[in-house]
Amino acid sequence: MAKCGECGPGYKTPLDAMKGPREEIVYLPCIYRNTGIKKPDYLATVDVDPKSPTYCQVIHRLPMPNVNDELHHTGWNSCSSCFGDTTKKRNRLILPSLISSRIYVVDTGTDPRAPLLHKAVEPVDMYWKCNLANPHTTHCLGSGEIMISTMGDPSGNGKGGFVLLDGETFEVKGNWEKGSKVPKLGYDFWYQPRHNVLMSTEWGVPKCLANGFNPADLEKGCYGGNINVWDWTTHELIQSIDVGKNSIPLEIRFLHNPDAAEGFIGCALTSAIHRFHKTANGTWAAKQVIQVPSKKVDGWVLPDMPGLITDILISLDDKFLYFSDWLHGDIRQYDITNTQQPKLVGQVFVGGSIVKGGPVTVVEDRELDCQPDPFIIKGKRVQGGPQMIQLSLDGKRLYVSTSLYSGWDKQFYPDMVKEGSVMLQIDVDTKKGGLRVNKNFLVDFGKEPEGPALAHEIRYPGGDCTSDIWI
Repeated sequence: MAKCGECGPGYKTPLDAMKGPREEIVYLPCIYRNTGIKKPDYLATVDVDPKSPTYCQVIHRLPMPNVNDELHHTGWNSCSSCFGDTTKKRNRLILPSLISSRIYVVDTGTDPRAPLLHKAVEPVDMYWKCNLANPHTTHCLGSGEIMISTMGDPSGNGKGGFVLLDGETFEVKGNWEKGSKVPKLGYDFWYQPRHNVLMSTEWGVPKCLANGFNPADLEKGCYGGNINVWDWTTHELIQSIDVGKNSIPLEIRFLHNPDAAEGFIGCALTSAIHRFHKTANGTWAAKQVIQVPSKKVDGWVLPDMPGLITDILISLDDKFLYFSDWLHGDIRQYDITNTQQPKLVGQVFVGGSIVKGGPVTVVEDRELDCQPDPFIIKGKRVQGGPQMIQLSLDGKRLYVSTSLYSGWDKQFYPDMVKEGSVMLQIDVDTKKGGLRVNKNFLVDFGKEPEGPALAHEIRYPGGDCTSDIWI
């Protein structure tokens, strides 16, 4: 069995990572902003070892020093991009705050089951040194630095830049991007040095989306529709790929093979998956390869309800693509052996806005014969829909959490805000494809000591397929 950390952080190849040990604990940021509970967000450590007496329980909570941060996505101080460097350790989890613009550095190395707060980087450092705010995605670099994408400037306007942190002191060093061109919007990113490229995506203007979604903002230019292509060497923006006005392209994933010059991006509002690839002339292009049809509905904010693809990931062997439809309530698995023609091989419903007996009536559906039943597990009716997903290294278990972002949770799933989000586990058929809910696994964040919480992104201490990049 491969061991993480023998030759520096991570694994030599994605296929080596698949042979790594089974996950025993996971970390999730838990949010109280917009819930009515005036408590700090916190990092939850959850036991996911079926042999453990505390299986499916939160075994540790690390509260942050402030309220209303909106912890969101997390990343590591080092990952497989630093493989071979024995001076590096994956022992700090970086927690950017989407709303307050603080960055917390958490010590997961001293005791992985009981993390400690190592440092807090105050927003003023990012404001003054970078003129950036609203940090989102964290990736470590092979250089040892830490890079965080941003969504805005200190005034709440959109701005797609990148903050560099020192990998030892975690101080803000400055901007990664260079040149006069900066995208109007930012969100997620991924880099592929062998093709001299970094790609970033666009959600929306922070001050427009901070407290909810207003359809009128779509025509005001508040939401994104581009994949932005950067020269990895010069740090300059060299191309923007239009994937549809107001499509809201969120998570971007290259294939894990570092030689690959292609990947996928999920567009939330158009509920489409686009494959992007390098062309013969060295530029980049994208083409839609999956479309989730909207459903015509009564009793909802709009007459057409999109699936709202909010998270995607690719298995470490580059065989399967997974994504969540937060509003429709299903998780899908596609065989991407042929990346140009993904094939649906697995689907499971675990909540959503179109369940029977709810306020929404589906009047026209191009996929389903009837509305799904409410999802009940271990006696609990799950509110909300499948959102963040994380795959085990061997590809056999897919973990799912249901909170998207507190401002939108409050608007679209108010009962989830009252009752708390959940984490579920889906068993995966890695040979033929197929998804099945593990009916024995439920982490109910509605029963937290300080009140129901909104748990978001899932991370493993040893790295995973959405935080590790091979170079």
